[in-house]
Order: sequence, then structure tokens, then C-alpha cells
Amino acid sequence: MTSQWWRRVGYAALTFIGLSASAVSYAQDQHSYARLDEISTPHLQLDINLDFAKQQVSGQATYQLQHGDNDRGVLRMDTRDLSIHSVQVELGDNWRDTDFELKAADPVLGSELVIAVPAEATAVRIDYTSAPTASGLQWLTPEQTEGKQKPFMFSQSQAIHARSWIPIQDTPALRLTYKAHVTTRDDLLVVMSAENELPVKRDGDYHFNMPQPIPTYLIAIAAGDLAWQKISDNVAVYAEPAMVEKAAWEFADTPKMIAATEKLYGPYRWDRYDLLILPPSFPFGGMENPRLSFITPTSIAGDRSLVSLIAHELAHSWSGNLVTNASWRDLWLNEGFTSYVENRIMEELYGKERALMEQALAYDDLQEDLHSLPADQTVLNIELGKRNPDDVFSQVPYVKGQLFLMYLEDKFGRERFDQFVRGYFDAFAFQSISTEQFKQYLSRELLVKYPGIVSITEVNQWLHDSGLPADAPHPTSPVFAKVDKQLQDWFAGESLHTDGWTTQHWLYLISQLPSDISLEDMARLDEQFKLTQSANSEIAYAWLRLAIQRDYQTVQPRLRQYLLSIGRNKFVVPLYSELAKTPENLAWARKVYADARPGYHPLTQSKVDQILGKPTKQ
Repeated sequence: MTSQWWRRVGYAALTFIGLSASAVSYAQDQHSYARLDEISTPHLQLDINLDFAKQQVSGQATYQLQHGDNDRGVLRMDTRDLSIHSVQVELGDNWRDTDFELKAADPVLGSELVIAVPAEATAVRIDYTSAPTASGLQWLTPEQTEGKQKPFMFSQSQAIHARSWIPIQDTPALRLTYKAHVTTRDDLLVVMSAENELPVKRDGDYHFNMPQPIPTYLIAIAAGDLAWQKISDNVAVYAEPAMVEKAAWEFADTPKMIAATEKLYGPYRWDRYDLLILPPSFPFGGMENPRLSFITPTSIAGDRSLVSLIAHELAHSWSGNLVTNASWRDLWLNEGFTSYVENRIMEELYGKERALMEQALAYDDLQEDLHSLPADQTVLNIELGKRNPDDVFSQVPYVKGQLFLMYLEDKFGRERFDQFVRGYFDAFAFQSISTEQFKQYLSRELLVKYPGIVSITEVNQWLHDSGLPADAPHPTSPVFAKVDKQLQDWFAGESLHTDGWTTQHWLYLISQLPSDISLEDMARLDEQFKLTQSANSEIAYAWLRLAIQRDYQTVQPRLRQYLLSIGRNKFVVPLYSELAKTPENLAWARKVYADARPGYHPLTQSKVDQILGKPTKQ
């Protein structure tokens, strides 16, 4: 490939978002060694092999270079536990070896890779191998999959884990396009957060293209025994064969969600929107990788009651993927906007009643975090320093951020606020921005245009103060008031009338049970409604957590099975935390964890290790 080709790619990446190289403004990210004002990398060509036997990625990462005004002849990149074999730079039409140094590892940031880059170099090529322990990859044995026949691998690059499987400038301030050539076993299908053409032939040799510039944490890959089923012309589901039909039915409303969001906030700009249903060890509910959201199988309830997760990941196609937080202290820009848009999608498709129930449940979850977190961790524009950005993923950026936007909607009116949000997505499309940039846009487009409604002081209180302002929205649901009345009657000896109840009704009821509920009353509820054996992962989690708190020992076999079969952090981390509060439960939990740990994602292992200690049995 010639230097002229690289220049065309670089120009295209910048002109795609309507910016010249000199107009690009980069925020300083304390969680990356990258110095984008010196040299940046707007395009990646990834050529890798997935070796399941060795559980490693190996190959080359080739970057087009953009020399900045502060170019010092050094390219600084992020790595974690990577072996760097050689580095070359492109000078004219020739590739030449160049000096590089892999610095000592920081426990959070990993190792800085420092590469000597002459001013005339147009590209850099890094030959590397990942470690089997890469924090951003999970390699599953056949026994850990649904089908039990073939292995599986998937990535989780957010927040700063892309550096564990690609040497990269791992900051959301950078947006890059990428192409990839991936080889692996010929009986496995590989998919990426890029163009995935359907139908696809399994041959162990795959090519991908991501033409829109994305932040590095959205580079994603998975490989396994995957089937696919079409939902619409631009939506399909990938999953293991036994799961794909269930998933396609569960998420059949996805095209309607896309149409509803486009009506509210403008066009979907990523061409396709596909879903990949991962094995149960996936540590999150979903990951918004563009064109291919990664989804937990725990969202498949059989009644479409948990599809707000799909609405959330889809909403990221506007908030997060299209307009991105420039650093992890600005996470609320991704998650607060997305939680707000998610709820608007749910209202459009399923009505105000459903949307209000979900707002009220989210508010209660936020209150729990506000009471348990230190005050400085309840700030939206949080001061992270160099703490691990994974630690900032509480309900604060999600729900407090959502409430802030609901507050603005209430103050300015929905019509004005919808115009503002749509304009925001258009103004910053394919850019990474800071909270300060948001404040400037908010001031210009709402506060100044409509004076006397909301002051900058009030905005700053939301963004920079701990907790919630006194006049923050407190969503309540009249449906839940009826549940409260029924619950009172049930304790008085009457029956619960649960016909037509949804997951949200049950979650609310469990959350409202007294903290000192008797074991007799728990057994009575359990006998009537089979809560311990609920196949709904959300209801089962809420019930099992209460059972641990009340020492309702009946659940122990089910709790063990739950912890062994699900690796989603939202569920397993709080359950282990509850178990760790008494010596007897702690001893039992450690035995369960020793068996469960090999099937958990590295991120989940790290969190539970902190609670229980790393088991000696491996």
C-alpha cells in the first residue's frame, strides 16, 4: 500500500465528519498515553489470526498517521500485556524498522508503547501478540457454550480494554475508521463492529470495513458457532443455533424501535443494526458496538418484557456512538442521554404507563447507589484522576444523567427540548466532546434562547455537585400505587391478583417487601408464585438477593445454579456482596465461586476477587 493511499484514507476519515485536520480539537484523557496533538491514528488496518488453542490474537496493526502541530517525532500508544515483536514505519513506498520502547506497566493504564516516527512517515505497522489473559477478551471452551461443541471468543473493549488485544491510542477522544482481515478455524463464524455481509460463508477467512469514524472502545470482535436470522432488511440476529430463533422472536420490535428513534432524533447513520446474543458469561447487559450490539442472553425472557435493553443499546447509535464522551469523566454524556432516549423509545412503542414504570424503577436503583457511594462519586462530570474508569459505571451517569435531561425537558417543554436534542446529535455527529462543550451548546441553544427558565448555576449544580438537586424529577407510577395497595392487602391475608403483571410489576413488588419480612411470608409468596424458580433473570435476581438478606435458605440450590450459569456483573457482583456479609454465607460463596470463576469474564473475575478473594481452586 502506498503513501498516497494512506493520505486518501486519512483525508476521508476527517472529511467524513466535516473537519479539517487543523480544526480537530482533542481533550486530554488521563486514561491514555496517547498525545493526539502530536501524532494521531485516524485509520487502522488490522490483520490478525485468532488462535483458540493458544487463546491469543496475533498479527499486525497498521495505522495511517496524522502529524499534529506539536509533533515531536514520537507516537505514543496504549498496550496491556501485549508482546510487541517489531515496529516499522512507511517512508515513501518503503517500510523500514524503527526504534520502539515498551515501558513498565501501570496497574490501570498498562504499558506505554513509544515509537520513533520521522516527520515524513505516513504509516506505522506493529507486529504483536496478545496474552491469554487479555482483559478485553474472553475465550470460552466448548463446554462453556450453549451448543457444547465449539469454542467461542468475544471482546469487551470498553472502557480501556481495546489496548489488551490491539496496540492502539485507546482514548474516546480519537475517532478512527478501520478495516480488518481476520483468520481462524474454518468451522467458526467471525463478526465485528463493522460491515457484516449476509449471507456469509464460513471459511476461516473474513474481511471487514468500518467506514464511519468510531472511538476505539467500539472496536469489537466475536467468533463462534453462530447462526443468524433476519428480522428486517437492515436488522438480523446472530446467536448460537439453539438460541437464534428465540432471540429473533424476542427482539422482533427492533425495526420499530429504529423507526421511532429516527422520527424523534433524525436518521440512523450506521446502515445496518444487528444483534449478537453472547454466551451467559458476557459481563454486561449489552454493549453498543456500532452495527452489531452485543446482548446478554439474560434479556431473553420469552415475553419481550426486557426489551428496554435493546432500546438502550440502539439509542447509543445516536448518543455515545454518534456523539461520544471525550474522556471517561464525561461518561454521563453517553449514558445519561442514552437512558433518556431509551425511555422515549419505550414510550413511543409501549406507552406512557410502561415508560413511567421503568423510570420509577430506575430512580429507586439510583437512590440505592446515592446512599452507598461516596459523595464525590455521585457527581455527573466526575473527577476520576487515574482510577480505573470501569469504576464509574454506577447508576449515577445513567439515571442521574437521565433525570437531568428530564428536568430540562420539563422546564423548556418537550417540543423545544426534542428540537434541542436532535440539533445536538446533528451538531456533534461523529465527534467526541467534553462536558464543557455540551454546556456551551446548551447555553447557546436553550439557556440564552429562552432566558429566565434555567440558569447556568442550576446546570452546574446538576453537573458538578454530588447527589440530586432538591427540585430533581422524582418519577412515580400510578400502576405501582395499585401494587402497594395489593401488597398491604396480601399481608392482611388477601390474595394477590397478578393477571397481566409484567416484569416491572414483580420487580417493584419485591423491592417494596419489608426488610424484616418473615421467613413464613417469604415461603408463602414463593409457594404461590414460584419466585425462587423464576426463569426471568431480573425477577430471579431481585428475589435471590432479598433471600440472602433474610437468610431464606430454601433458595440455596437455585442460587448456586444461578451463580454458575450467569456472569452478568449487574447480577452476580451484588449477590456475592450480600453473601460476603456473614461468615457462613461467605464460606459457602467461596466454594461456589471456585467452581464458577473459570466461566466468568476477566472483568467479572476482577470484581468478585475483590469481594471474596481469589480462590485457590482453579
